[in-house]
Parts: sequence; structure tokens; C-alpha cells
Amino acid sequence: MSGNLRPLFWTLPLTRLTPAEWEALCDGCGKCCLNKLEYEDTGELEFTRVACRLLDGESCRCRNYEIRHQFVPECVRLTPKSLKKSVYWMPATCAYRLRYEGRPLEPWHYLISGDPETVHDAGQSVRGWTVSEAEVPEEDWQDYIIEDL
Repeated sequence: MSGNLRPLFWTLPLTRLTPAEWEALCDGCGKCCLNKLEYEDTGELEFTRVACRLLDGESCRCRNYEIRHQFVPECVRLTPKSLKKSVYWMPATCAYRLRYEGRPLEPWHYLISGDPETVHDAGQSVRGWTVSEAEVPEEDWQDYIIEDL
């Protein structure tokens, strides 16, 4: 962990995190990069295994995170202020969602375990089972709905 991160910063209210601490809260699961289907009539949300074209399916990280909006303008800019309107579509295990809801991080989160591989070892990442949106037409995304995330 970088020297500019305070000890146990992840236990602080999200509004008190520095930008570096905010970024470090991400567990690297890649779930937020999965395309979702939202039904207008019910508001129901379903995740698919169709991932953003910038997601590296092995590292579960964005290939161009710093300049991602140049390639994917609709990519969410998650901030402490924007989190409230985005939290409903975030995976239940997401560190940002957990902390927003006042809950602790999962034991497999690298800030707890000390190892960035534990998210993958625990089966909590999308490593190895996504398909790029570049390969699947949007009208076929419903064929890639996943039941449990």
C-alpha cells in the first residue's frame, strides 16, 4: 500500500477519504464493469457477463482507467457525491457500496487480507468468465444474464 494512505482509512466515512484512499478502496473485482440490463417498467436490474470493452478479463482492471472516458463516455465517475445515485446498481460485495451502507469490507478484500489476489481466490471477481461487449451485439445481452453476483 502506498505511503500516503492512512492506516485503516477504509473504516472512515467516505466523505473523509483522500482521492488516493478513495481509489484504493476498489477491490479489483471488475463487477462494476459488467453491462447491466435495467427494465424501465419495473426498475429491475440484471447483470450480464458482457463486460465493458476496456475491461481486462484476467486482471479485472480497466485497460485505460485514467483516460477511459475518451473511449467510454458513459463510464460512471464514481465519487463520494455521485455514489448515492449509483449505489443501487453496484454489486452487493462492492467496497464502495458496503462502506456507503455502513458495513465493513469483506475478509477477502485486499485491504483486509493484505493480498490483491484474495478477491480472485475467493471467487468474487469476474476473472476468466466475461465476454467483451465488442464481441456481443447489445440486442443479445439478455443471453448472457447471470443469476447470482
